[in-house]
Amino acid sequence: MWLCDPLTDPGTQTGKFSRLSVFRNDSALRPHSVRPHLPWGLMLRHALVGTAAAVFLATSAPSLGFAGDAQASPPELIQRGSRQYGQSCAFCHGPDATGARGPDLVRSTLVAHDVNGNLIGDVIRSGRPDKGMPALALSDDQIKAIAAFLHDRARAGLESGDIPKNYALSKLLTGSAEAGRSYFEGPGGCKRCHSPTGDLKGIARKLAPLELEARMLYPGEAKKKATVSLPSGEQVQGNLVHMDDFSVGIRDSSGWYHSYSRDNVRVEVDDPLETHRALLRRITQKEFHDLFAYLESLK
Repeated sequence: MWLCDPLTDPGTQTGKFSRLSVFRNDSALRPHSVRPHLPWGLMLRHALVGTAAAVFLATSAPSLGFAGDAQASPPELIQRGSRQYGQSCAFCHGPDATGARGPDLVRSTLVAHDVNGNLIGDVIRSGRPDKGMPALALSDDQIKAIAAFLHDRARAGLESGDIPKNYALSKLLTGSAEAGRSYFEGPGGCKRCHSPTGDLKGIARKLAPLELEARMLYPGEAKKKATVSLPSGEQVQGNLVHMDDFSVGIRDSSGWYHSYSRDNVRVEVDDPLETHRALLRRITQKEFHDLFAYLESLK
């Protein structure tokens, strides 16, 4: 086993590392070099950010052959299309084309593959009666202008890297709060760790809607606890600092850092977020939106 003084341990951000502070006091355990490691939460955050970026790109750009990329419409055509869209389409698809009663057109696959209104025009002229969209008697020029406006909106969406914190709640609140409460108290198992009158009391006032939804997906860091059982039967407990196939390092309640070869010890890890991650792996999209609606009701 290796011991490091809390003030000189490489895992202590404020301390200065000195090799003289490290010594071996158990010849039965294989020595290894003590080195700092990224905290588990930081590595997870990097992984999730990379995953979130990949998912965002995959869902925002339906294909690499985005037809709108090759279409550069004159500003006056886009402005005319904006006015025509406002008169003919905004009631159902929202003033900014991100959806209302009708679907989001900024991220529409049809809009992404449309060229100068060839696909958009068919839908406008024929409508979609099965989905409640009536046919509209618009001219070719009017349809071309609307298509130019939608392509401009889609392009602006792809080029924008910022999402405002005051993102409209109405665009996120698509689930049922009552169904969310049933999921929270039932199959979701959320009430085993959380309480609407305890840690979640007033959560909707404390966090903006977009921040609350992000917190559900990425709950942040939580320290893992580890119990290391030595060959002698002694157990050492503390916060898990590092673990791989060869070694495990923990910091006990006194601040001392302990490192062991995994060949000679048994390790039990208590991860407070494992239940949350397991839930994210099985929760459906509907269940997630219902759960968000319930949390958003906790004012």
